Amino acid sequence: MQLFYNPSIDKNTNEITFDKIESRHVVKVLRKKEGDYIYLTNGKGDLFHCKISVANDKKCLINVVDIEHKKQQRKYYLHLAIAPTKNNDRLEWFLEKATEIGIDEITPIICDNSERKFIKPERLKKIIISAMKQSLKFYLPKLNEVVTLSEFLKQNQTQGKYIAHCVENEKPLMKDVLLPQESSTILIGPEGDFSFSEIEKSLQKGYTPITLGEARLRTETAALVSVMNVSFINQ
Repeated sequence: MQLFYNPSIDKNTNEITFDKIESRHVVKVLRKKEGDYIYLTNGKGDLFHCKISVANDKKCLINVVDIEHKKQQRKYYLHLAIAPTKNNDRLEWFLEKATEIGIDEITPIICDNSERKFIKPERLKKIIISAMKQSLKFYLPKLNEVVTLSEFLKQNQTQGKYIAHCVENEKPLMKDVLLPQESSTILIGPEGDFSFSEIEKSLQKGYTPITLGEARLRTETAALVSVMNVSFINQ
């Protein structure tokens, strides 16, 4: 299945016109012709079965034949707050893999030791959309605006709340405290870790300190290990 994405379509949509870039991809790259079927999602769980009515590489027109709602297969909700990495490509790599494995919401957070304090949201959203289409998923993970950790701690209200930090003290392994089918938030700090003040504020807000193992991991690796842990717990 070749999956396309269009956030503006819904159950009332009957006809869709592709822009020049997508039209060229459909006609010249995929070599689709009139009468062929293609599939679209709006990232909200809907799968649109469509038939090409006009196969033009500048303006491809398709008609909706059937709409199928795909129920979310995962029984959990995962919100991961991550400090942007110094190199953009590392954060992009994480977003791609996390989308493929399963994640619902991502919030970039600015911490005391953050080396990067801005992101390119449009670029990151394209990475997420591409990963969603490639892995044939029908729910688009939500990418929130950048906020400071202090601001984030004021607004988050999930069931399970965890912070993975590197301070050497007694902390349980993530896999030992995660609960199946839980709505959870996990905090992943920058390369220099969370500051003592940030850890203390998180604990006061009800976050459980956890460890991901003995190895000291890069930000994006720690984030992906967290996503995989949640996925494995819910298998």
